[in-house]
Amino acid sequence: MIKSLRTGFTAAAVTATLVTLSPSAGASASAGASPSAPADQVTVDVATVNGSGCRPGSAAVAVSPDNSAFTVTYSEYLAQTGGGAPAVEGRKNCLLSLVVHVPQGYTYAIAKADYRGFGSLQPGAIGTQKASYYFQGMSQTAYRTHRFDGALDDNWQATDTTGIEALVWSPCGEQRNFNINTELRAEVGTSDPSRTSFMALDSTDGSINSVYHFSWKQCPQR
Repeated sequence: MIKSLRTGFTAAAVTATLVTLSPSAGASASAGASPSAPADQVTVDVATVNGSGCRPGSAAVAVSPDNSAFTVTYSEYLAQTGGGAPAVEGRKNCLLSLVVHVPQGYTYAIAKADYRGFGSLQPGAIGTQKASYYFQGMSQTAYRTHRFDGALDDNWQATDTTGIEALVWSPCGEQRNFNINTELRAEVGTSDPSRTSFMALDSTDGSINSVYHFSWKQCPQR
């Protein structure tokens, strides 16, 4: 019944800006910056999947043909509350560890992330989407949080963006997994606790996904 509600709605957008990220070592701001994506195909493989919102096999990754972005599609990512739902269902999380294969001589950062899902929140209920990002062996960024207040019965969208001066680059010449840590919450708030509210990032047909936009740079010559 929940999945059947996710069609025929117009997307609503909420935007937040990423701040307080620090550049990584290995790719200086002045070292061969280039707005162009590499011509050779980039691939992204799922190394590990952990969390209550994404059991193994429930997340798929695809890279755009022009290497400008990659998408993550979930099939079981839903948090719900009220209506007799167990308390544990009110918070779901997912930690994706991705192996990004890039052409030699290039490094990348994630400049923007677009999250799309569907929310059904009773009046007074609260939905929350959170995300943080980090390269293996480096510090995790602060969570970026988007709040949605009921009543809501619509597609939702949240966007995280990073200024060029704050981009965190993959260290040149090293293969480090890129980790995406996300969370969904649904809270009763002041709503009628006998009625169900939910926030979903999952999609049965692939039409709802999360999009991560690359920023590219050439590594310094050694």
